[in-house]
Amino acid sequence: MTIKVVRGNPTPEELAAALAVVRARAAAAAAQPSSAEPPRAAWADPSRIAHRRVPRPGPTSWSRTYWPG
Repeated sequence: MTIKVVRGNPTPEELAAALAVVRARAAAAAAQPSSAEPPRAAWADPSRIAHRRVPRPGPTSWSRTYWPG
C-alpha cells in the first residue's frame, strides 16, 4: 500500500499519526469475521406477512381469525 501526500507538508509526527489511524482501521477490518451472515432481505421478513390487525371481538370475529396463506 502506498500513501502519497498530495497537498501540504506534514511533520513526521502528523504523518505518523495519520498512518497509525490507517493501520488501525486496516487491522480492525481484517479482524472482522468474513463468514458473517448477510442481512435478511425485506421480502423474507416475517413481519410483512402479519400486516393485518387482529379482528376485534364480536359475534362474527371467529370467522375472521383464519388468515389464508
